[in-house]
Amino acid sequence: MAELRAHPSRLLAASVWGSGAVLAAILVQYVTGWGDDAQAQVLNDLAYLPVTLLTAGLAWRVIRSSRLERRERRAWILLEVSFVAQAVAHAASLARNYLPEMPAYPGVSDYLYSAAIPFVVAGLLVMPAGHRSRTERLKLLIDSLIIVAGACMALWYLEIGPLVQMPGADLEVLVFSTAVPVLDLLLVFAFITLLLRRPEIGSVVGLLSGSMALKVIADSTYTIAYVQFNVFFRPGSWPFVLWAAGAFLSLLAVYRRLQHDALSQGVRQGRRGRLGWLPYGAVALAYGLMTFLAREQDFYPLGGMMFGAVVLTSLVIARQMFAQRENRRLAVTDPLTGLYNRALITERLADVTAQPPRKGRLSAVLLIDLDRFKPINDAHGHEAGDAVLQAVATAMRAVIRSGDTAGRLGGDEFAVVLPALPGRAAAESIAQRLVDALRTPVIFGDLVLSVEASIGVAFHDETTSDATQLMAHADVAMYAAKRAGRGHFRVFTPELDTQARDAELRRAVDNDELVVHFQPVVDLHGGERLAVEALVRWNHPTRGLLMPGAFIDLAEETGAVIPIGEWVLRDACRQAAGWRATNPAAEGVWLSVNLSARQVVQADLVPTIRAILDETGFPADHLVLELTESVVLQPDEQTVDRLNALRAMGIGISVDDFGTGYAALSYLRTLPVSVLKMDRSFVTGIDTDPGTYAVAEAVVRLAHAYELYVVAEGIETDAQARCLVEMGCTYGQGYHFARPMPGPAMAEYLLERGSAPVAS
Repeated sequence: MAELRAHPSRLLAASVWGSGAVLAAILVQYVTGWGDDAQAQVLNDLAYLPVTLLTAGLAWRVIRSSRLERRERRAWILLEVSFVAQAVAHAASLARNYLPEMPAYPGVSDYLYSAAIPFVVAGLLVMPAGHRSRTERLKLLIDSLIIVAGACMALWYLEIGPLVQMPGADLEVLVFSTAVPVLDLLLVFAFITLLLRRPEIGSVVGLLSGSMALKVIADSTYTIAYVQFNVFFRPGSWPFVLWAAGAFLSLLAVYRRLQHDALSQGVRQGRRGRLGWLPYGAVALAYGLMTFLAREQDFYPLGGMMFGAVVLTSLVIARQMFAQRENRRLAVTDPLTGLYNRALITERLADVTAQPPRKGRLSAVLLIDLDRFKPINDAHGHEAGDAVLQAVATAMRAVIRSGDTAGRLGGDEFAVVLPALPGRAAAESIAQRLVDALRTPVIFGDLVLSVEASIGVAFHDETTSDATQLMAHADVAMYAAKRAGRGHFRVFTPELDTQARDAELRRAVDNDELVVHFQPVVDLHGGERLAVEALVRWNHPTRGLLMPGAFIDLAEETGAVIPIGEWVLRDACRQAAGWRATNPAAEGVWLSVNLSARQVVQADLVPTIRAILDETGFPADHLVLELTESVVLQPDEQTVDRLNALRAMGIGISVDDFGTGYAALSYLRTLPVSVLKMDRSFVTGIDTDPGTYAVAEAVVRLAHAYELYVVAEGIETDAQARCLVEMGCTYGQGYHFARPMPGPAMAEYLLERGSAPVAS
């Protein structure tokens, strides 16, 4: 019992299925034939009470839920009235077994059953549904009325007509008996309307509609058997089983709504397309019934008129179906290329993602963007652009499989949905064939137009929950293909998801996953002067220790480099200040830290660096900030002011990897630069290639001309170091002297050798 209290949902589920088990006694009675009519009637009424009372109670809990929208609450209030009426009706029916003076038919219970039906109909129709235009609502109403009209014809012939003509029937009995099929028609209208309009609360309404459908079938069977075949079903017969099943479906509907907060739970897409035949089925039923009635009449003239009416209506229906198919084709086709449009691609993606991934069967989407298409439009006009788009469509049709769906999303963007692939290699093969096919030049008049395509490939797997996410993955892969040089395809991997990786990088800062290693910068002339460069590493929880090349470019792109740069500067200054405090020989060590282009343009750069130095206690006159050539190339006025402010604090400014970009030499005079770091590409080969030696020497002399210190990067041999000394380079770093090392190892390194300032 304590466990049930701890888990009220289990107690509720037990109550629901327990009352269903009680109701199943009616099925047992039907199968076994137990008891006489009186016993069967009592058992029938008793079995209903738990289900109907629990249904009314749970519906009251649904109404009291604070999460219900106003319109849905109104619907459940109407349904609650019907549930209460049914519960009272079954109680009255049970009481009638022990109070013979109560009227037999129609009794209180019969009137209560009938009174409940309008409230059910109103509640079902008030249930919230997806937004529809006025035209769509009118079409839905007409479809529903067609079906109801067909059902009305059948019920009139099978039930209402014979009831009205019954001789010697009591007026009250006659009116009530004919009212039952009319109320059933209202139920038919309600649940057919719901099925056609795809309500948002689909699974719940589906259960309620099923309940109502079972009631209509049971009511009609009961009445038709009596008026047409003089067969009277007594308690314990199969119509009573259908009524019982309908009552239990109502209980399940309320229970399911109580379990789920979201209205969209259990909605099935595409139901309207599968049920669109119902109006035509109703017309066929009506004509079939008329033909059946005319079988006893003379063929002339009634038979010919019936035949003509059937043929005429069939032709009208055929024409309408053809028009609908053509309208559908136009609605989902791109008029320029003849490919499908975005609407159908979205549908197909929804179909693909609605199916769970299966082993050995994959689905994928290719997102295609044309490279160099805009210049063709701008230079040669839209006619040339249209010719290219049409040629692209032709090439796509020639490459994809028969079951694939190719479409134009808009502009020069296309997509291909690939269902039921045997493996990833199949999608990659199709993507490569598309890349090759779209390289074929397009002849337009006297022009030969060339385009290429960048393609992103994304697979539907456990990581893609819906079509939107699958398309987003393909978009990420497509832009990765563009960044990598265009004219090829990329398959989505989590590493390409810049948003996710950006969040991961920022979490890495918060979780102290970054570490700083240090590499010495030595005096090539054998002096004791020493500096250290701070180099960031990412101690990734699953991928291990990552070098900057694995994440810095992405950090620059997303802006995560700003918090990363601040963290590196703070941590490097903190460790260097610790060396100075514990090792007197380390007091003269200079600290060199990279400053990204994103950091340089931050308005709060100077106060941020000043705060870090105050916090860590590291002296500003022993700090060097390394800039990339992209900053040096086009510095704006605000950037120059920030760098001058830093230089005024005593901080040195260095140009990193000099010679790899296009830095204008004039800016070396404009900016407050004090150190020039010569890229490793100038160092490699200086001991074997005279031309390389001459270029490196020219860089060194250039730095001297600007009165800058020179640091050579990437020194790996003693011969390279001697060449640099010969040409006048004073400082250098590289594996020949020491590899980058963690902070504690650098502290040990400094203890083993003295240190003095490198530059000022």
